[in-house]
Amino acid sequence: MKRNSVIYSVTKGIARLAFSVVYRIEAEKRTTLPNHGPMIILPKHQYWTDIPVVSLVFESLLYFVAKKELFKYPLIRGTLSLLGGLPVDRKQSIRTLDSFKVLVSLLRAGEKIVIFPEGTYFRNGVGSGKSRLLQMILKFQSELGYPVPFIPVGIRYGERSGCRRRVEVCIGAPLFAEGESDAVSLTHRAMEEISHLCHLPLNQSSEFGVQGSELEQKTLRAPN
Repeated sequence: MKRNSVIYSVTKGIARLAFSVVYRIEAEKRTTLPNHGPMIILPKHQYWTDIPVVSLVFESLLYFVAKKELFKYPLIRGTLSLLGGLPVDRKQSIRTLDSFKVLVSLLRAGEKIVIFPEGTYFRNGVGSGKSRLLQMILKFQSELGYPVPFIPVGIRYGERSGCRRRVEVCIGAPLFAEGESDAVSLTHRAMEEISHLCHLPLNQSSEFGVQGSELEQKTLRAPN
């Protein structure tokens, strides 16, 4: 099922209204982003609210890579697909191939795709990042004939003032890499830049991640 631009735009409008009650979102762009062509957006990931926050600060309609577990039930799967969700299997690469074929077709069409490189929630720090999907994209890049920009995005949840909480979103300058052999170094550069943009320390281990049953319990929680 393909993303529906009308449903996406309506949902985005509802999210903008609802979030304006509890958040004051402040966006900063460190550079001018390309107006045309594909783009991979790499945001910091702390809460489920990061997803609508990212959609609100980018004018373009986006696609979001998400864990396949969220697509388990037909109604939820249909809704996420209409909103631009792309399922990936974080444990078995072979099961991600079908979704990657869709992702490739979207890149060819010049779409903007959001990938949370940490792979899960990381609080009070920035995870080391996962390079597998970026490596697959870089392998395909040669077929496009031009480099794909990877955009690091820092998200920082500040203190609450009254009934609203400040959310700072800082969009960094595009990063580029030549081929799949550069995936690890690209991932490291992206995570360093994300760390700088959101003023959080870069952690090299997964001990700060929210994983397993704890992650499942927190997927429906917004930040306080």
